[in-house]
Amino acid sequence: MTGSRQKPTIYDIAKLSGASPSTVSAALNGTWKARRIGEKTAKKIQKIATQQGYSANLQARGLRKARSGLVGMILPVHDNRFFSSMSQSFEAHARDRGLCPVIASTLRDPQEEIRTVETLISYAVDSLFITGATNPDALSEICIAANVPHIYIDLPGKLAPSVVSDNHLGAELLSRKILQTMPKLDDPLRGRAYFIGGDTDDYASARRVEAFRKTVTHESGDISGDQIIACGYAPGQATREVKALCDRLGGLPAGLFVNSLTAFEGALSYFVTLPPQAFDDCVIGCYDYDPFGAFLQFPVHMVRQNSDKLIARAYEYFDAGTTKADLIMVEPDLIPPRTIYKGRFAELG
Repeated sequence: MTGSRQKPTIYDIAKLSGASPSTVSAALNGTWKARRIGEKTAKKIQKIATQQGYSANLQARGLRKARSGLVGMILPVHDNRFFSSMSQSFEAHARDRGLCPVIASTLRDPQEEIRTVETLISYAVDSLFITGATNPDALSEICIAANVPHIYIDLPGKLAPSVVSDNHLGAELLSRKILQTMPKLDDPLRGRAYFIGGDTDDYASARRVEAFRKTVTHESGDISGDQIIACGYAPGQATREVKALCDRLGGLPAGLFVNSLTAFEGALSYFVTLPPQAFDDCVIGCYDYDPFGAFLQFPVHMVRQNSDKLIARAYEYFDAGTTKADLIMVEPDLIPPRTIYKGRFAELG
């Protein structure tokens, strides 16, 4: 952790000392006696932290009595309509309460999530909204040790309240719509519905795949393994997988469920190479929403995750002082093709 490397985190010190992040935090912020942590353990952690060049704003940690009026939010990326609209709602709700919002992206990097959470805590944020976390338990350990209320959004955590979209319901609605409206083709391969994008290790994708599999099985009696292509969220990978699927089938399938806007962006990179008539025998759905989808040359059914309601429910939990690790589901909306959804901020100019 020395030299030109990045500043060590509590999580790094925990690995080196063999202690939990919360124990490390207590040892470094002076609350280890109150938590009945042994002096030997505390001194060992403090020594390792000194050797590694760890530093933190200790005034902001521990049991803080004063309120700063700052409320923090971390999210994976900014250049995504779902996360950017969530960020906008977060700011609006914060200002409605007279709070000052602080927002940072973490690039889906677990170490960057830890560094960012530690930094926001060092600036004495009163509470934290954690969106799309890759390792929520590690972040909860830090927040709990610093006595900072926190809540998870989009992807759930086990140690704090979580507000997430009902991914199973949204995927079920979209899958059913695709299956009910796609053409009946004689070709046994092209005549099926296919799922592309996402990662089955990811909570949201796993729920969507489960709903797709269940709905297809219910409607058609069976589903084969090659109908689900969980290739991640990267646009480039989606481009390659959609092309490979069409090459294998000899054209677009009768139904295509694309799992996220970024994967849909990748699919479009291939779609623009196809003639308009290629879409005559295909129904396409996307689990995410962008109004520009209404202007494509082919109709697209879209699932809009209600970002404003996700944030509103999270603030309700903070307002009530609730810390129980509940899981709150927010129902998404199925947006028909050629439809522009007008949300809370539609009239902003």
